[in-house]
Amino acid sequence: MSVRDSLPDRDSDTALVLSVLAVLLGLAIAFTPVTATIPGDLYVFFEVGILFVVYGILVLGLDLQYGHTGLVNFGHVVFFAAGAYTMAMLTAVDSFEGMALGYPWPLGLVAAVLVAGLLGALVGATSLRLRGDFLAIATLATAEIFHTLFINFTDIFGGTTGIFGVPTPLGDIAGTRDATLVATLLVFGGLTALTFAIVARLTEAPYGRVLRAIRADELVTRAVGKPTFRYKMESFVYGAALAGFAGAIFAMYNGAISPDFFELQVTVTVWIGMLLGGASNHRAVLGGLGIIMGLRLLSRFAQNSAPVTAGEFASIRLIVVGLILIFVIRFRPAGIWGDERELEVDS
Repeated sequence: MSVRDSLPDRDSDTALVLSVLAVLLGLAIAFTPVTATIPGDLYVFFEVGILFVVYGILVLGLDLQYGHTGLVNFGHVVFFAAGAYTMAMLTAVDSFEGMALGYPWPLGLVAAVLVAGLLGALVGATSLRLRGDFLAIATLATAEIFHTLFINFTDIFGGTTGIFGVPTPLGDIAGTRDATLVATLLVFGGLTALTFAIVARLTEAPYGRVLRAIRADELVTRAVGKPTFRYKMESFVYGAALAGFAGAIFAMYNGAISPDFFELQVTVTVWIGMLLGGASNHRAVLGGLGIIMGLRLLSRFAQNSAPVTAGEFASIRLIVVGLILIFVIRFRPAGIWGDERELEVDS
C-alpha cells in the first residue's frame, strides 16, 4: 500500500487529521522552548488569520442551520456573544466592570457551549414554527435585545466597557507575543478543522440527508414520517452551541470582551461569506469567508493611502462587498463553489 492509499479520502477524515496535527504543533510552540518570530509587517496577517478561524466555526454552524436545514437565522451573533460573555463572567479576574467569578477556564469553556446551546433551544422553541421570513425577523430581534441587555446591565455584563481579565492560557504559556500569535493560530485553526470534521461527518450521515430534505420540502419530509420540528431544533441548537464555542475561544484570545465585538456586522460577515462561497458546502463557505476576510485585510493596506477619511473608507468597503455579493447572486446564485442542483437554483 502506498502512502497515498493510506491517506484519508473523506473530507471529515482529512479535517480530523489536520486538526490533530495543527493542535499538536501549536501546543509544541506554546509549551516547549521552540520559539517563533514574526516580522513586524506580518502581524496583521496573523491577527486576521485568527479572526478567520474563529469566524470559520461560526460559518460552519450557520451553514448547518441554513445551508442544510433552510433555517434563516439573522441573529447568529447572539450565540457568539452568549459564549463569550459566559466565558468572561465565569473566569475573569479583577475586571473593571461586570461579573468576574474567577473560575478555571475549562469550566467556562464547557459552560459557554451549554449556555449558547440552551439559548438556541429557547429561541428555537419559540421561533422555529414561524415561516422563514418571520424566523429571520425573530432571530434578528433576539440579537438586538441581547445587545441592549449587554450594554445596560453594567453590574453583570460590564456595559459599554465590557469585561476584562479573561484568562489567556496560550498567551500565559507561550510568553512572547510572536509565539502566542503562532500558537493561537495553529490551535484555533485545529479547532476549526475539528469542527469541520464533526459537521461534515454529521451531514454525510443519513441525518444530514433528512436535514436537506427538510430544506427542500418540509411538508413532504413530514409526510414520510420524519419529525421535522425535532430535526430543525437539533440543527439550530448545534449551530448555536458551535457559535458559543467560537465566542468562548475568542474571549480567551482577546482577554477581554465588550459589546463592540458582537455587532450585527459579525452576522453580516458570516452570511455573506456563506452565500459567496456556496451554502450547503462546508469547504465553499470557508472559501467564501476567506474572500471576505481577505478583502478586509487588503482594505487595511489600501486605507493608509486612500484620500478619504476612515469612515468614508468603511462605507466604500461595504459598497464593494455589496457589489461583489450582488454580482455573485446574479451570475452564480448558488455561490462560487455551490452546487446549483443541490440548492435548486437557476443560474
